[in-house]
Amino acid sequence: MTIKVAAVQAAPVYMDLKRSVEKALALISESAAQGAKLIVFPETWLPGYPAWLDSCRDMALWDHEPTKKVFARLMANSVVVPGPVTEELGRAAREHGIVLNISVHERVKAGPGRGTLYNTMLTFGADGSLAGRHRKIMPTYTERMIWGKGDGTSLKAIDTEAGRVGGLVCWEHWMPLARQALHESGEDVHIAAWPQVKEMNLVASRHYAFEGRCFVIACGAIMTARDLPEELEPIEALRQNPDSIVLNGGSAIIAPDGALLAGPIFDEETIITAELDFARIAEESLTLDVTGHYSRPDIFEVKMKV
Repeated sequence: MTIKVAAVQAAPVYMDLKRSVEKALALISESAAQGAKLIVFPETWLPGYPAWLDSCRDMALWDHEPTKKVFARLMANSVVVPGPVTEELGRAAREHGIVLNISVHERVKAGPGRGTLYNTMLTFGADGSLAGRHRKIMPTYTERMIWGKGDGTSLKAIDTEAGRVGGLVCWEHWMPLARQALHESGEDVHIAAWPQVKEMNLVASRHYAFEGRCFVIACGAIMTARDLPEELEPIEALRQNPDSIVLNGGSAIIAPDGALLAGPIFDEETIITAELDFARIAEESLTLDVTGHYSRPDIFEVKMKV
């Protein structure tokens, strides 16, 4: 089996869900026109990664009025799952006959956890169905101010028309047991969603491909200082120049031996594509297979509690 995949490296319309969805639909159409059968977007692309947590002043001050206003705006522009936005995205996947992986701020509208935001990766099948929802199990550092913790039930690959697809978000890639759980579920393609794929993020993505003997699509976004929320004060280095790069992309597509098939590309909006030949998975598994002949189940065992 051989498929063409695409990593969409672009900026959403930050903190504007409606316009970001419109841009996503256009980018999906453009990627599909290039022949991509699996299309991937960066971390919380709808309506944009909250880089302001680290790029603006006084974010963690108690009862900080500007931060509360930004959070309220983020809440209003987050995605209810399922809901109108997932219907639009599913319809796009169905119309183009593609598998779509897009990450969002998910808002729980009713019931237990009402009002909670999650960092959520959504996967739509080529029939338009919502095939998978993964909530980041451990928000990193400042991210804990805005996101709840996922429960881990989604740490598994799912069958799609583009093979068995799984994914992790950002620093989940440094959680060894999360990686092993996904390896054992049998991924063909792994989605590594990042705000940007800087050096250590690329190291983690290439390591994941080599360890898991799977293809990896590492996807990062673009952001400039002018995209930061107007309510907040950027740190000194960004305040002087609105065109300063906050998130610089770095997206790449990686083979099961850790080699780069495409990218990384920095500092520009682009769609990165590559052809994936699934025969490579078996070829590379000859020497290393962490769920097979290299697993030693007589010594080690990973148990999921959910």
